[in-house]
Amino acid sequence: MAYPDKPTDGSVLHWRDGAVAHIRFHRPQALNAIDRDMAAAFARACKEVQADAAVRAVLLSGEGRAFMAGGDIGEMRADPARAAEELIAGMHGGIRRLAALDAPVICAVQGAVAGGGLGLMLACDLALAAEGTRLSVAYPAIGASCDCSTSWSLPRVLGLRKAMELALLGDTVDAAQALQLGLVNRVVPAAQLEAESHALVQRLAQGPTRALGSIKKLLRSAAQHSLDEHLDVEAAGFIACTQTEDFHEGTRAFAEKRAPQFQGR
Repeated sequence: MAYPDKPTDGSVLHWRDGAVAHIRFHRPQALNAIDRDMAAAFARACKEVQADAAVRAVLLSGEGRAFMAGGDIGEMRADPARAAEELIAGMHGGIRRLAALDAPVICAVQGAVAGGGLGLMLACDLALAAEGTRLSVAYPAIGASCDCSTSWSLPRVLGLRKAMELALLGDTVDAAQALQLGLVNRVVPAAQLEAESHALVQRLAQGPTRALGSIKKLLRSAAQHSLDEHLDVEAAGFIACTQTEDFHEGTRAFAEKRAPQFQGR
């Protein structure tokens, strides 16, 4: 695959193309299994994305046959507690930064999506999967519990009972099952994954970024509030949006019966 000019950071490639930030895992020989260097590089990439005011959408992807086959078992066998601590610190730091963005975060997956790879995918706002993708919680197979937000996301996406089934049994689901369950938003032919994910992320990058960020926060926090509390949060979010340039452009475009040209401000 040909990439635009971009910086690299070990086993993670990261660059910005216009308003879209790309983070691409690049250990294809290891099915992008997470080692300590990759986790640290992911955290650095997310920090740079968060600091870049020009970013209006983010696309996560993995090089080669798999998006991410979980953690690097060899590294964890050699130094279990320390390796796990450093892996988790890097991945969780990056996930926290992505979750705090106004910019929508899209994940494009193929091949194996296991363990921390599944959690990372679920932490994103939208996910596209190639036909033939296989997804698994995977942790029981190595005698471990969840990380990378897996246990937070699964019950919110699936409901408690189905989340328990997938997490405790560690069964693998294919792309069609993942779509039916709501683990992913779309399934596309493998040859079209890159084009489809790029089209979606570009569409979102042209949206009203601050409003999209407010919508993300409202949806993710809804379960933590009573209806009465959440109505107040909704009101505050809407009123804040009325102070943005994009709100004025959107309402003006509506009145003029034309498509809005949002700037993310």
